[in-house]
Amino acid sequence: MGLMARGEGEVKDWTQRHWLGPGLRRLGALVLDQLYPPVCAGCRAPLEHSDALCGACFAQLRPITEPLCPVLGLPFDSDQGDGALSAEAIADPPPFDRARAALSYGEMVGTLVSQLKYGDRPELARLCARLMAGAGRDLLAADTVLVPVPLHPQRLRFRRYNQSFLLAQELARLTGLRIDPHLVQRHRQTRQQVGLSGDARTRNVQGAFVAHRDLPRRLGGRPIVIIDDVYTTGATVKAVTRALKRGGAGRIDVLSFARVVIGADLPI
Repeated sequence: MGLMARGEGEVKDWTQRHWLGPGLRRLGALVLDQLYPPVCAGCRAPLEHSDALCGACFAQLRPITEPLCPVLGLPFDSDQGDGALSAEAIADPPPFDRARAALSYGEMVGTLVSQLKYGDRPELARLCARLMAGAGRDLLAADTVLVPVPLHPQRLRFRRYNQSFLLAQELARLTGLRIDPHLVQRHRQTRQQVGLSGDARTRNVQGAFVAHRDLPRRLGGRPIVIIDDVYTTGATVKAVTRALKRGGAGRIDVLSFARVVIGADLPI
């Protein structure tokens, strides 16, 4: 694929990786910044770095902080006491152990995710991962293996990259943790989840994932943290969890960039 067919962020990354030696990368970055000036992913205001938001757009983000449900990571309006679970966690216990997300889904988060997934802005994974690392600090033990939610090969060819893998890759760089993108595969192509009801989302991904046939040896008993961009109903990460459990995995947590919080904004 020629450079003209690539997105702005991908051009920078590809050029620095393939054309420039280590000693020239800084100079190359300066030249590329002149050709493709860094802009805010939210409002396209000029910035110093391409993996950031301007102050006004950053202020629109809503971090998820304590008090929250210890299982699903849903924020509570007030402190419910130690061990208190959300109604959702009680009514429908998930197959994974814990879920955490950096941000509550809203308009600015939707813009960031859209730019990351469809707007050829893979460098935004660095910003997202920095926020995720803070939100997931209790999940990211030294022996944790990061497992990105996989795309079907056909969709991966169409998109050219998997945003969940980019997030996991940046988290691995920040934390020094191991990443294994082959521990689970999407062996059946599914419809996009956008616009589907909760039940339809569950049916859509049922049986879509399969664990690596040598998972026990490959994993070596280490805990897993599944990495995804947005947790809406949890149908996808639950299906991934069940596939990994069938393959012999033990402890599994989930870390996403954002999650839908009922009463905040409409789900994607």
